[in-house]
Amino acid sequence: MQEFDNSPPPDHKHYVRKVTLPSGRTIEVISFEDRQPAAPELHICPECSCDLVYPVAWEEADSASWEVSLRCPNCYWSVTEVFGEDTIQRFDQILDLGTEALVNDLRQLTRANMEEDVERFAQALGAGHILPEDF
Repeated sequence: MQEFDNSPPPDHKHYVRKVTLPSGRTIEVISFEDRQPAAPELHICPECSCDLVYPVAWEEADSASWEVSLRCPNCYWSVTEVFGEDTIQRFDQILDLGTEALVNDLRQLTRANMEEDVERFAQALGAGHILPEDF
């Protein structure tokens, strides 16, 4: 009986992914890949290294890829290319993190502005600058 070594060669990467079949059965799919160049980081501009590149337009190219138009707000670099699903998912996660950061900053700024408005109103009211006929 011949034995087979199922371990990946040391210079290859392997990925394990669980897939649930329509029957409900779960299997593990193992992919072996040679070393390939790193996938592009879509949020980083290749011209100026700004990390604020954003999508201008996108549409599904086929079932496994998207055509995306990108733009850098710093140097105005732009491109339209087709990217694979994995690259787009990573980009989407980075965009979600950026959105969360912007919303948090907006909340903090809104609160600071409201506090200043309330303080000015209280000072004006205390100094008699606001009268009943102002309302």
